[in-house]
Order: sequence, then structure tokens, then C-alpha cells
Amino acid sequence: MATLKEHLDACPLVTILRGVAPDEVMALGEALVDAGLRIIEVPLNSPDPFESIARLARGLGTRALIGAGTVMTAEDVARLAGAGGQLMVTPHADPALVAEAKRRGLIALPGFFTPAEAFALIGAGADGLKLFPAEAASPAVLKALRAVLPPALPVLPVGGITPATLAPWREAGAGGFGIGSALYRPGDDAAAVRMKAAGFIAALAS
Repeated sequence: MATLKEHLDACPLVTILRGVAPDEVMALGEALVDAGLRIIEVPLNSPDPFESIARLARGLGTRALIGAGTVMTAEDVARLAGAGGQLMVTPHADPALVAEAKRRGLIALPGFFTPAEAFALIGAGADGLKLFPAEAASPAVLKALRAVLPPALPVLPVGGITPATLAPWREAGAGGFGIGSALYRPGDDAAAVRMKAAGFIAALAS
């Protein structure tokens, strides 16, 4: 399995399909991968999320990193692994969930907001860190954190990220971004998602 950094080097965007349903997830996933995105997260507060994850893993698992967000319990981690997902994303700093994900061979991308949380998660084996909510931080905060965090460890701002806000975060040391409603809102079809993805890809290129 490729590392998180290798996936982010291919494309530093994590699509968060919050609210997606299983019967629409493959069309959306195909549109995202065709647009160049390589990491797809299905939050567990979506309808039947493990079925969506299983379908994406079967259909796109060789072309994209598929995972779950809003993971809160060890049972969630077990069900994610059973569905074929490879990436665990949490909204909070729980070293025990990171350790459980690593025990099951998953990539762990837990949420954090403070240096103390960051280093506890790194000690548990986190593959990267999700700076959440990014709206409550700033590129200046990330720059300060990058001065003390391991240089190779990806840090991904999540929350309020748009094509227009990518550049200052990248300059501050962001290794990637989690993108939610700016890429997908429930009801969006594949064409709409493909168009939004193209805007993010263009912003990265510029």
C-alpha cells in the first residue's frame, strides 16, 4: 500500500463526501478520479457509509485511497477495515484510535488543534495530521506548528478551504487539504463535482 505522502504527492486534495448515498457514490468517485483526485473520504454520518466505502474500495481501490471520516470508536475502525477502506480520519485527537488503525494496517489521519494533541498522535503512529477546524486557525498558526513538527509529516488543514485560499496554506507548509462542501454537497451530481474539482486542480497548478 502506498503511503499517505505518496498519495498526497499525486494530488494533495482529500475529497470529503459528507452525506453521500451508496447508489450515487460510484459515479461521484469516478468523476473525482477522472479529474485527478486520488483520496476519497466518506464520513460515517452519511447514509449507509460502510456500503459506500465498500463500493468505492471495490471499484476504485487500485486508483484511489478510500477511507472513512468522523471515525469515533474502535468498532468504526474494524468496520472500515472490513469494508476494504484503507484510510481512517478522525475529527478529534484520540491516540487509541490511531493505534487501532495502525494495528489493522490502515493509514491514520487524526484531527488535532494543539501541539500537545499533535505530538500525542504522532507518538501513537499517525501517518499525518488533520488541522481542524482550519477556520479557527490560520496559515500563520500552521507555519508555527511546522517549525516543531517532523518535517516529513503531512499536515492537512480541513474546514473552509476553497480554491482561493489554497496558496497561503501551501506557503505555510500544508501537505494537503481536506475539501468538503466546496467540492460536494448532497444532491450534487457527477458533472457538478467534476467541475468543482477542476477548479481546485487549476488553483493548485497556478
